[in-house]
Amino acid sequence: MEAVAEREPAAQPIAIRIRNVSQTYHEGRSAIQALDRVSLDVAQGGFVCLLGASGCGKSTLLNLIVGLYRISSGTIDVGGRRVALMFQEPALFPWLTVEKNVEMGMRFRGVGAEERRSKAHDLLRLVHLETFAERRPHELSGGMRQRVAIARALSQEADVLLMDEPFGALDAMTRDVLHDEIEAIWSRTGLTVLFVTHNVREAVRLGDRVVLLSSRPGRVVAEFPIDLPRPRSADSVPVTEMAAAITNRLREEVRRHGR
Repeated sequence: MEAVAEREPAAQPIAIRIRNVSQTYHEGRSAIQALDRVSLDVAQGGFVCLLGASGCGKSTLLNLIVGLYRISSGTIDVGGRRVALMFQEPALFPWLTVEKNVEMGMRFRGVGAEERRSKAHDLLRLVHLETFAERRPHELSGGMRQRVAIARALSQEADVLLMDEPFGALDAMTRDVLHDEIEAIWSRTGLTVLFVTHNVREAVRLGDRVVLLSSRPGRVVAEFPIDLPRPRSADSVPVTEMAAAITNRLREEVRRHGR
């Protein structure tokens, strides 16, 4: 019998395609180049973490992807996908309840009141806050406010979630819990996530790929596939060893910039 050749697995579609993106800001007579010819692909359903020293253009890149700034040169293509951006600060409306905060994005899109309430309830259940729907933000802990912010981002029915150091201001224990939460949501929903962080262990704990940017102007200088099985612990030996290798490469980059 003639042997049947095995088929190669189909490649994942590209959710974010970045090609030769440079970004320059003008302040008076001076110009600051934040990014220099950055090219990067993020596969649909991928979880990619961006690392780099402060000021390397990580947040700038997210702002360009979501369309907050006009690109100086190069192209960014999300293939018509809906993109949501989540910041480090939850930025909740203090006068609104948790449920109404989650509903806000849907209101802007013209979703009816009954559908908004139903979806907000489902999203709050997803982040384990359904019993806090009538609370105000000041009645919640920092970690709970970030869960509300996650639910609000998901309310936009985004295909791509950009996260700009969302857990940076939280204590280690709360951050660890939210790592589990966002990983579970990502796994359940099939979201594409591009996650900016300064924390190398966080990047290795969450990402299936870590991309290292150079100091300003930001360029892609290294990529690290993270093939460790999930779920992962930030304190496990494999995560610690991978984080140490990436930290060494990051340290080299910071030293180079400091010369």
